[in-house]
Amino acid sequence: MPDAPQKHRRILLKLSGEALCGIPGGFGVDPGTLSTISAELAEVHASGAEIGIVIGGGNIFRGLKGSASGMDRASADHMGMLATIINGIALQDSLEKYGVATRVMSAVEIRQMAEPYIRRRAIRHLEKRRMVIFVAGTGNPYFSTDTAAALRAMELQASMLCKATKVQGVYDKDPAKYPDATMLPRLSYDRFLQERIGVMDSTAVTLCRDNRLPIRVFELGRRGNIQRVVGGEDVGTLVTESGQ
Repeated sequence: MPDAPQKHRRILLKLSGEALCGIPGGFGVDPGTLSTISAELAEVHASGAEIGIVIGGGNIFRGLKGSASGMDRASADHMGMLATIINGIALQDSLEKYGVATRVMSAVEIRQMAEPYIRRRAIRHLEKRRMVIFVAGTGNPYFSTDTAAALRAMELQASMLCKATKVQGVYDKDPAKYPDATMLPRLSYDRFLQERIGVMDSTAVTLCRDNRLPIRVFELGRRGNIQRVVGGEDVGTLVTESGQ
């Protein structure tokens, strides 16, 4: 039985690969950071929430960066997909140390390491109280892991797409460059797209808008924030149709 009431029974959490390296702009997977994230996810899972996770690969290889340096875009994106698989396996290992039954499901076939993504099987895993980590993005080049997160959230009938970031939410301008930047607690999909806010891929936001899926952007580094989001607390920025 859940320890506390949950507003959101099933969420899709988008984690960047960079969240696992512990240092902004760093490389690889930091065991301490991974353990901290896993401990919090285990607590939220124990409270009764069903959690799907889409993980990025930017801490190992970023397809857009490879493309910008002269690589073929499709090849670079395929390398990025492999990076997400590495991160997914690392997260699975860490979560299972906290007693969480976990499955890694891949959009590209790699059966020795992960299950192939099948929508109905993924839903069944969630119903059986397993946390599911989705890797390899959508399985197609030219699509970001943000877009994969929006797609999986809708396929799994999640009530919200939760985007974990290194800042408190969405700002009116880059808080790293402008000390007077103001966080926006509410935002509409259209404003998000019109102002080209870079915290999430525009294709992902468009998918959420067209299917009326709320997006919650919040800070991963503050302990307890994932539980607060699942519990319905007003954390970070909420992106909806009305922006209210």
